Amino acid sequence: MATKVVMEALSPTMEEGRLVKWNKNEGDQIKTGDVLAEVETDKAVMELVARGDGVLRKRLANEGDASPVGTLLAVIANPDENIDSIVGSATPAAASASTSTKSGFPPGGFGNRSASAAQPGRS
Repeated sequence: MATKVVMEALSPTMEEGRLVKWNKNEGDQIKTGDVLAEVETDKAVMELVARGDGVLRKRLANEGDASPVGTLLAVIANPDENIDSIVGSATPAAASASTSTKSGFPPGGFGNRSASAAQPGRS
């Protein structure tokens, strides 16, 4: 049975993480607990560990990509297992991260408001 490798919440306040480095390559044999990648959180660089055994069949995120928690990063499965439906339903990590900013506001903010208009009582 295939195991989805997702961006995990590695700290209580983490909303997204940046994949710093892959420690495993496609085709590598994986065991539960193996360190798959290093992820930069809002607090530190942490290890992303495997939650299943098999072969790292597909990496869906690139080093440097920022991905929201829950984004599919990779798939671990048996060598002959069909993973097309899992990979096909994945949102590319870089695309999902670029649709919003860390603050939750759209890129560029809301409309054309000035700082004084955004803060009543200040001119």
